[in-house]
Amino acid sequence: MNGGLWLVSTGVVGAVCGGCAFTAARWAAHDGLGLLNRINAGAWVAFPSTIVFLDLVSYGWHRANHRVPLLWRLHQVHHSDPTFTVSTGLRFHPGELLLSLPVRLAAVVLLGAPVAAVLVFEIAFTVANLVEHGDINVRRDIEHALGRLLVTPALHRRHHTKVDPRRGTNFGTIFSAWDRLFGTYTPNDSATRIETGLGGVSAVALRRALWLPLERAAG
Repeated sequence: MNGGLWLVSTGVVGAVCGGCAFTAARWAAHDGLGLLNRINAGAWVAFPSTIVFLDLVSYGWHRANHRVPLLWRLHQVHHSDPTFTVSTGLRFHPGELLLSLPVRLAAVVLLGAPVAAVLVFEIAFTVANLVEHGDINVRRDIEHALGRLLVTPALHRRHHTKVDPRRGTNFGTIFSAWDRLFGTYTPNDSATRIETGLGGVSAVALRRALWLPLERAAG
């Protein structure tokens, strides 16, 4: 089902605006828009700045998905997966992805991110998203070391717990610094078993996943 939802979402977003982020970056560069273009930043500044800033924007958007009722109705499709595997990272409602487009495009233009830097971010973000949804257990010392900088599967597994207060933490995708900085960080041990999914929502088929936002939002 997760793969089917990914195909639908990819098809919808691709039809609406498949390469919008790169188009926005080219436009900003051509017209000198955005901070990096204004200061003529070199690649050694532009690339890390783009990755860090767009990851921060992603953190804010993810947090909004849990706070704004309309956004949560769409985002709950992602959390309705009772399992926690790499394929969970593909489980997003097309409506959520469409609503995120203006946010990401605005961020690219405001920053003046170069096209190549946007591409690097998209690759890093995709890999991080898949890895953090992997049902992977690592040694505690390695988990602790990695979690100081990056979002690990254990940290994100905590985010997917059925226990409501814990689902309001660990919103990061690449870097764990945002959760630490804004007070939404909750540590987790890879050895800890976390029951994932949404209370009252069992495994859903593709058709119901697409219609789930129209139903009563899960708590």
